[in-house]
Amino acid sequence: MNKIVVKFLKKSSIAAIAMLLLVGVPDSLMAATFFQVESKQTVDFNQYRGKIMDSQTKKPLVFASLALEDSNISTVTNTEGQFLLKIPKTITSGNILVSFLGYKTKLVPLAQMKENKNRILLDVSITELAEVNLSVPKNAEKLVRETLAKKGENYFNDPTLMTAFYRETIKKRRRNVSLSEAVVNIYKTPYTSVKKDAVKLYKARKSTDYSKLDTIALKLQGGPFNALFVDLMKYPEYIFTDASISEYTFSFDRSTRINDRLIYVVNFTQHAYIDDPLYTGKLYIDAENKILTSAIYSLNITNKDKASKMFVRRKPRNAKVYPTEVAYRVDYREKNGRWYYGYSNVLLEFKVNWNKKLFNSVYSMTCEMAVTDWEKNLTEEAPKYKDRIKSSIILSDTAIGFSDPDFWGEYNIIEPEKSIESAIKKIQRQLKRVNAKGGTSAP
Repeated sequence: MNKIVVKFLKKSSIAAIAMLLLVGVPDSLMAATFFQVESKQTVDFNQYRGKIMDSQTKKPLVFASLALEDSNISTVTNTEGQFLLKIPKTITSGNILVSFLGYKTKLVPLAQMKENKNRILLDVSITELAEVNLSVPKNAEKLVRETLAKKGENYFNDPTLMTAFYRETIKKRRRNVSLSEAVVNIYKTPYTSVKKDAVKLYKARKSTDYSKLDTIALKLQGGPFNALFVDLMKYPEYIFTDASISEYTFSFDRSTRINDRLIYVVNFTQHAYIDDPLYTGKLYIDAENKILTSAIYSLNITNKDKASKMFVRRKPRNAKVYPTEVAYRVDYREKNGRWYYGYSNVLLEFKVNWNKKLFNSVYSMTCEMAVTDWEKNLTEEAPKYKDRIKSSIILSDTAIGFSDPDFWGEYNIIEPEKSIESAIKKIQRQLKRVNAKGGTSAP
């Protein structure tokens, strides 16, 4: 499901590149046109920052979901458990629904939310052993097949226009060297449709410090499609086809809960006799209605040569490049009995071993996307082909710089981690120095 290009330039597509290769993405990289919409002068939204934690251990809860009840406004916490939620000022009452896999859902009145330093504690949801023993079905593979077959009745069956926030980062060891962000419109087709989703860019920004990449420049090909194609229920062919599903062994793990629903946890891994790199992970399936609510999985990279061929398109002759970790996650949300894609992330970590050099280089590339609002696309409007983001896009090549601290305005985004915040602040300081000297260059 991913791909990287190493040259004296290196391109890598985390989630989708392998996926994109499977569907025949061309080698040529097509450019998209990016534009900036000026931020509004008047602030017509309230914003709430805070942290979601385990009530006992105070451990931050990563990728927890927050949604304004009876609306489509939502966001997720970052890897430090922090969140930023923006709500229009016209909404003065209601509850924030906070949920996390394995924890009791919590309702927080909007009136109790502060602008900063909100601490929301969630309690672990205990699943009774008697309940689990009585309810778990006998055949895990059959349950997975039934879940995939029921997407027409359990997931959105109307065209939907979604607003989503997308971020991708490239790190050399622990240091951020490239950061790109975007707000996109996703023209989501029904889950039963064979048509792929279309994506249109609304706003984007980026910065890359190539001086920290040695002689290799890394780029992520695919942009938002990397995260979008992790939507297992819309694109099951990237993992479970009618033929490939028999190449896996399925088994039940201990059940859990989310939003007070009993959730079966199904482990899957490829058969030992299969040599090709496949996937291993967990599927979280609603017990009552057979709905996939979440999936966490990774690529088997035991065979380094085969795994490398899935990702590396071009590389220097004097280097070997291979992945050391490839991991995926997708979470779904529910509205009025129907489920939809809400959040996904992808991690690709790999090593570059240079001939006749003592030390190797270690890079990690991540991308994530969260749906922050949506509405039914009743007119089935779709962007013109010239306005669509291509699945071969390199976001960092075409987005503009980090010059405006209020760039995102009213749009909900995933709160930056501390390391990303530090990188952004450093970029802004550099810009101020350049501007003070009369320069015009941007990162």
